[in-house]
Amino acid sequence: MKSNPVIDCLMSHKSIRKFSDQDPDNETIQTIVRAGQQAPFAGQSYSFLLSRKRDKNPWRAPLLFTICVDSYKFEKIMEKRGWVQATADLNFLMLAIQDASYAAENMNIAGRSLGLGSCFLGTALGKIDNIAEEYKLPPRVLPIVQLVMGYPAENPPTRPRYPYDFVLFEDTYPNFTDEKILAAMKEMDEGYLAQDYYKKNRTKIPLTTGKKEEYTFKNYSWTEHISRKVGQWNHDPSPLIKSLENRDFFLFKSRK
Repeated sequence: MKSNPVIDCLMSHKSIRKFSDQDPDNETIQTIVRAGQQAPFAGQSYSFLLSRKRDKNPWRAPLLFTICVDSYKFEKIMEKRGWVQATADLNFLMLAIQDASYAAENMNIAGRSLGLGSCFLGTALGKIDNIAEEYKLPPRVLPIVQLVMGYPAENPPTRPRYPYDFVLFEDTYPNFTDEKILAAMKEMDEGYLAQDYYKKNRTKIPLTTGKKEEYTFKNYSWTEHISRKVGQWNHDPSPLIKSLENRDFFLFKSRK
């Protein structure tokens, strides 16, 4: 692979969950936010929330960003132009989530380039109502993902990734053989086992489906872990749909 400072920053990504007592200054925060704004966009349909409350932030991180889809201020701009949104919320959200995601990753990279560490929290979608209440969000503002950030007090290894030829398919999507799938699983699982990742964190998702538990920390690894998540969690979409409707986003009906 080729290498330069940007590539090196990208390739060294790791999630940080332990932070020093040093607080990022305002100029650092402004730089991170402005870098987020410089991400590609369809409509800049996002806003960033910030908490500096270490006592409340996960892992006592000095910064907790919440990246939101923001149709509220977007519609205020349309109102000034004499327009009302006609686009269905499902279509709008598909583009706005892209906007928010690009911005969030820019913020992550910018922070790391300035010596900070970070960790994305995918749990924001499970506590939309709580976040909305905490930050007094107006209707049509939807938390998507959270990002903790600060100066690292740990230096974990980078986590494994799937093999290159398991993610890049030129011209035609392949028909996977069992050997190909098992080879990709092996690369992920052996990489995590070599780091004792789940053993060190004492992390194992309990089985709730009646399947027999046949794993110890000697062989419990990423593909079993992620399979248990998707194989057991969030089978009922109604709580998320209800939270979206509480924010005035309606996926299955026209706004007119």
